[in-house]
Amino acid sequence: MQGGRWEWHLRETLGIAAPIALALLAEMMMGLISTITLGSLGDAALAAGGLGTNLFFTMLVVLQGVLAGVGVLVASALGAGRPASVPGIYWSGVLLGSLLAVLLFILLSLPGPLLRALGEPAGLTEPISGFLLVLRWGVPAGVVGVGMMRQFLPAIGLQKMLLWVLPGGVALHLAMNLLLVRGAFGFSGFGLNGSAASITITLWTMAAAMLVLLHGPRYRHFVRLTRPHAGTLRTLLALGLPSGGSVAVEGGLFAATGILASRLGPQVLAAHLIALSVITVVFMIPLSISQAANVRVATACGGGRRDIARRAGLCAIALAACFMACVALTLRIAPHAIIRLYLGPTTPATAATEALAVTLLGVAGVFQIFDGTQVAASGALRGLQDVRVPMVLAAFGYWGVGFTAGWLLAFPAHLGAVGLWWGLCAGLAAVALCLSLRFAHRSRVTRREPARDTARAGV
Repeated sequence: MQGGRWEWHLRETLGIAAPIALALLAEMMMGLISTITLGSLGDAALAAGGLGTNLFFTMLVVLQGVLAGVGVLVASALGAGRPASVPGIYWSGVLLGSLLAVLLFILLSLPGPLLRALGEPAGLTEPISGFLLVLRWGVPAGVVGVGMMRQFLPAIGLQKMLLWVLPGGVALHLAMNLLLVRGAFGFSGFGLNGSAASITITLWTMAAAMLVLLHGPRYRHFVRLTRPHAGTLRTLLALGLPSGGSVAVEGGLFAATGILASRLGPQVLAAHLIALSVITVVFMIPLSISQAANVRVATACGGGRRDIARRAGLCAIALAACFMACVALTLRIAPHAIIRLYLGPTTPATAATEALAVTLLGVAGVFQIFDGTQVAASGALRGLQDVRVPMVLAAFGYWGVGFTAGWLLAFPAHLGAVGLWWGLCAGLAAVALCLSLRFAHRSRVTRREPARDTARAGV
């Protein structure tokens, strides 16, 4: 069958996506551990640590998105039968990541102005500032050592290496939290700053482990020392800036929705955060499918096989949508059981929050399908090196449709938090439709195809 059988595409996609998904879930465990540990120090520490951690990782994820082109170019080069060009892409990525890390380090070194610009409460500015001044030392490891490795390793078929390292990082983070936050074995803890130090140590340890494994004798040919290429750097920026921009506009939408939810009262905000936490965990699965689509489509295009690239992308989009449909059914069947993991048994004090969270999860079940579809389509388009128009479409869908609809439904229509979430649903549906149709159009197989789809990459 032209383009490969669908069952083969499914197996190949899952083979790449599964280790990435488990690794992403392991990283999420780090945030959960920090939240639980800081919660034992009181509400003030939990609020400062939560806000500081969210700010740090949001900026880190955006910069990691700028490095998305590394995986695309490496997969394209290997698909085209040019493995000798991989080290040049690798070291160009290292240089770009290092420059991005310097910029973020400088930004986090001025936490006061940054927090005031973001409108953080005055009472939290000082503790969050101290928290960020510690976290800034983890920036190089987070951007280059973890962020770029998550792009590079799957592209060369070493996604399982993530599983060798990241679960161990979770265990280390747990031990460091117990030691540095509360203190143990006669050692005095450092409270809030101890949590930041734990994250920093864990990031450096995971980065060092992956770099040591990658630069060992078995895989040294992928990373032999060579000079970064100016042309490759330009291509990485051309691919990475729109990719990072897409991450930023989506993250900005959810952040803005949280701000609007906070205006509706503490119970509404609590229900919003619970529902958001649930969908964030689930989102790691389609996110891993998106990266698998990125690698598979880029590899096929590099080899001049648009038919395989098309089927690989469509398979990933369908797989993500089907998984999220199963999630939607679960949220519909057992919302109370899920919410009680956060609130505990129902009490008069939590009944209203639980009821609203149940309603929000019902809406989330619908937009999860669109969310999974859009992220998989985005990854497939990135494999085609199509990133600029998708970024514009995402910005329009998230803000022009999603934010506008959410605000109108929440306030003028008086639907409150439910209106905000239906707005998110509308925005995600618009983006999912636009990106899926664009991939279907851009991946069409014509009678006359170029021998190399990535000849313009300059690598």
